[in-house]
Amino acid sequence: MTNSTIMVIWGESMTTWGAAEAKAQLSAVMDRASSEGPQRLTRRGRGAYILVTEEEWERKVKPKQNLADFLLNSPLRGSGIKAERMRGGFRDIKL
Repeated sequence: MTNSTIMVIWGESMTTWGAAEAKAQLSAVMDRASSEGPQRLTRRGRGAYILVTEEEWERKVKPKQNLADFLLNSPLRGSGIKAERMRGGFRDIKL
């Protein structure tokens, strides 16, 4: 096996696989993504893809809360900061 751990993303070490090796050992790459975390796949020696489980992907991309909850829980709420709206209408923009 010629893969090597060279990167840390999302606080986890990643094993790197060349495209041909990943294709030949796809089941092993998928198993490692499940047991060890993200797997980096390269094409011609350059980083091309990161393979993660669907569960990991959902965990990383799912918002922790919606915008309304974020604003309601803001540490600035109740701080007395006043935001004033800019006056003067629209700006002229040259296209």
